[in-house]
Amino acid sequence: MLMDSGYQSYQQVDLDAQAASASPHQLVIMLIDGLLDELERVRGHVTEKRLAEKGAGINRCMNILVGLDSALDIESGSEIAENLHQLYDFCQVELYRASISNDLAKLANVEQVMHNIREGWVNFGQHV
Repeated sequence: MLMDSGYQSYQQVDLDAQAASASPHQLVIMLIDGLLDELERVRGHVTEKRLAEKGAGINRCMNILVGLDSALDIESGSEIAENLHQLYDFCQVELYRASISNDLAKLANVEQVMHNIREGWVNFGQHV
């Protein structure tokens, strides 16, 4: 257990260092990666019936989605921002439903949407 704690501390320091030097574009990808990692942990918690951990994980996913959504500039009238807002909202609803019913298919829906969004951000970054 102590080694896990040390490794987690190392990971957090590494993540903090990456975030400090990341561009806004890279930060979005990092947030999506964190969400996808947490979804995988939530899947394990659901499978093993660790309900408290599942709830905490879904809460972390929701917080990431709220953060991604709050960074959108909806007022500019951008169709992309509006579409992302709707996708983030869909993911939040699916996470809520997954939490209530322990439905792994709902988690898979969120995972698929977020993988697609991530791919878009990565491709966008290659053309900027």
